[in-house]
Amino acid sequence: MKSLLWFTKDLRPYDHEGLQMALKESSGVIGVYCIDIDRYSNENEFGFSQRSKFQLSLILEALVELKQGLQQLNIPLLIAEKSASDSIPQIIEQHQIDQVLFQDEWCSEEQNELELLKSKSNKAIFKSYLGQFLWHPEDVPYSLQQGELPDVFTVFRKKCEKLARVRPLIENSAMSSNCFELTSDEIPSFKSLDVEKPTRHSQSAFKFHGGYKQAQNRLQSYFFDNHHLSRYKKTRNGLLGTEYSSKFSPWLAIGAISPRYIYHKIKVYEREHIKNQDTYWLAFELMWRDYFKYVSLEHGNDLFKQAGIKKRHYSWSNNQRLFLKWINGQTGDSFVDANMIELKQTGFMSNRGRQNVASYLTKDLQIDWRWGAAYFESILLDYDVHSNWGNWQYVGGVGNDPRDRKFNTRLQAERYDPKQEFQKLWLKH
Repeated sequence: MKSLLWFTKDLRPYDHEGLQMALKESSGVIGVYCIDIDRYSNENEFGFSQRSKFQLSLILEALVELKQGLQQLNIPLLIAEKSASDSIPQIIEQHQIDQVLFQDEWCSEEQNELELLKSKSNKAIFKSYLGQFLWHPEDVPYSLQQGELPDVFTVFRKKCEKLARVRPLIENSAMSSNCFELTSDEIPSFKSLDVEKPTRHSQSAFKFHGGYKQAQNRLQSYFFDNHHLSRYKKTRNGLLGTEYSSKFSPWLAIGAISPRYIYHKIKVYEREHIKNQDTYWLAFELMWRDYFKYVSLEHGNDLFKQAGIKKRHYSWSNNQRLFLKWINGQTGDSFVDANMIELKQTGFMSNRGRQNVASYLTKDLQIDWRWGAAYFESILLDYDVHSNWGNWQYVGGVGNDPRDRKFNTRLQAERYDPKQEFQKLWLKH
């Protein structure tokens, strides 16, 4: 059996169900990653691309380490500078591939691309795996087909904590021999892709590089070297610097670290050092991440519709002038503006900032929440389709928030930036 492992948002060579399947079933394995350049270069009417160049920078760095990790398993990595449907069929034909293994993605764009790829590759078998969850879908106490997923996160969390388990990490050994004696491709650069490279800002709260080793190093530093985990809940609403939160989200978004890996390391820390509400709270945030994925899995394309999963119809504004002022940090609300300038210049924003700017756009300016979600998709270095669109629905009042809350940005600034250090830093730019 000759297998092609199609990497997407799972850029790691460990705790990887697809790798496990490939190594167990195959006489030969090729890894492939596809860069759809148009998504990073074509601009819409507002002047931004569909996908984030900041995230692309992280992906290119992650591919360097993935290539090295796969080489240790005796697996070559090929890079295609086209969409999967335009590149993988030729690889299948050229190398007589029997099966394509890929992480299941259920949103419409990914499904359309998969169906197009399959239509061009009728000689190969396609097998998917579900590798982006903390709690595997087979283990949660809900039938998504029967619409059993709770509308409220707390109900979901409590039942899963009681009845589900987090699976152990998957460990893989190198192939003793691989019938594909190929040399891995060179990892492309922004220059070779003809895409403008974003500038790495000196004041960014995310000063790290992509790659699974970089992610593991960050965890080692945050947990075991500096013990920031033991005070995570107290500091997670910070705004300045690298240490107020874990900063795992960019690596989670591209799959350079798995939620299971983080969870099991939390448990190690709790056994060896301290177990408190702070250590639990990081696991709690991983559960939130899972919940948005299950919401997306159950509700499908309602994730992208104006009325949302709750089918709530509001009168939204389509004021492009106000929307562009929000994007550029020119609203006149200093806390919102500082956060938006940070986002534009670094691709990153704190969780506290995201809630405030989203609330301001949807509740103060009353602009269509989908515009905000699309802009975040285009700029965030930790963009994740499920968390991004699910959170925007949540704040916009069409998703999983029973209270439909509105943030008072002035009071939020007084509470979380009392000396205005954050605002002064970014408003001077």
